Amino acid sequence: MVPDTTSEGKIASPRSACRHVRRLEILRNLPNLITLARLVAAPVVLRLILHLRYDAAFAVFVAAGFSDALDGWIAKRWHCRTPLGALLDPAADKALIVVVYLSLWHDGHLPGLLVFLVLLRDFLIVLGYLVIQLKGAQQGVGPIFISKVNTLVQLALITFVLARLALGIAAGPITTMLIDAAGLTTLWSGFAYLARWARVLVRSEPAL
Repeated sequence: MVPDTTSEGKIASPRSACRHVRRLEILRNLPNLITLARLVAAPVVLRLILHLRYDAAFAVFVAAGFSDALDGWIAKRWHCRTPLGALLDPAADKALIVVVYLSLWHDGHLPGLLVFLVLLRDFLIVLGYLVIQLKGAQQGVGPIFISKVNTLVQLALITFVLARLALGIAAGPITTMLIDAAGLTTLWSGFAYLARWARVLVRSEPAL
């Protein structure tokens, strides 16, 4: 067995090598820990909104958004992506979005039809993905462009509404415009995914 060496070519002690391994393990799991914290943030935001603590809810929501960018950067910078992280990251993002939409609808700040469309789209996407896997279609179905646009619009809407509520500002035309944009892109994205699933199932288009 060849002893570990330092960057200068010197032989590292077993204790130093052990510390190095522990640091690598911590770094490897750090993005997943950040993602788990974002997952925990979802019920926290829900409780804050239901108790009309919009300022605190906005702060936690923004912090969760920064954590999403941070764990992605760490995973990419130090090449520590994991299968668990690939599963947890979108789940945490979606849980946070769904919780905020439901709680804002509960408090009367978002229309029920929009929230229904958001939930229906996500359900159909998950259902379509599961059907494709059961049918033995190719793996690795990736997001389509309109889905990315839809996610950005959905995030913009709830971020704006939370900020407005935190500052005590009444709803105005910007809120209406964002609600309309979120509804339109949600419908567009949902139909685009259904068309993609159909093409994949009939083997006319490979899964991306």
